[in-house]
Amino acid sequence: MTSRSGAPAVAGDVPLPDADFSDAYSVKVAEPLDALQAARRMVERRPRWVDGLLMLRNLAVTPFGLKRGAPIGAERIGIFPVVSASPERVVMGFDDAHLDFRVVVDVAPEGNGRRVTATTFVRTRNRLGRLYLAAVRPFHRAIVPAMLAQVGRS
Repeated sequence: MTSRSGAPAVAGDVPLPDADFSDAYSVKVAEPLDALQAARRMVERRPRWVDGLLMLRNLAVTPFGLKRGAPIGAERIGIFPVVSASPERVVMGFDDAHLDFRVVVDVAPEGNGRRVTATTFVRTRNRLGRLYLAAVRPFHRAIVPAMLAQVGRS
């Protein structure tokens, strides 16, 4: 089961200062995963309905010049470029003309397992970025917990 936090549950440096939007969801898992393993399970095992929404998103944003994925040659986890990685934390995301975003996956010991937290940060740059964020926010609230739930599945 995932839980939502209104404030980011990110230790250390905030990967996107002055973010206009942030939220965090977490799940406890029994396995001793590191952050890279957790991020891969979250992103690469996403539910099919999420893939459908991403295809619609890509069709909708193409005329507006929004990026559709990682730059060619960038290290990626699924569709997201990796900004930095350690056993405890993976930061994914990129900067665009309209908005910048980061998805942070933190893993911390909790009891006999691990607490995996996915935090999203978005900094808008202009009106188009603000409109895009307003449009995807309701979907984001369903997508991230669904993707995070994949971390606990073997």
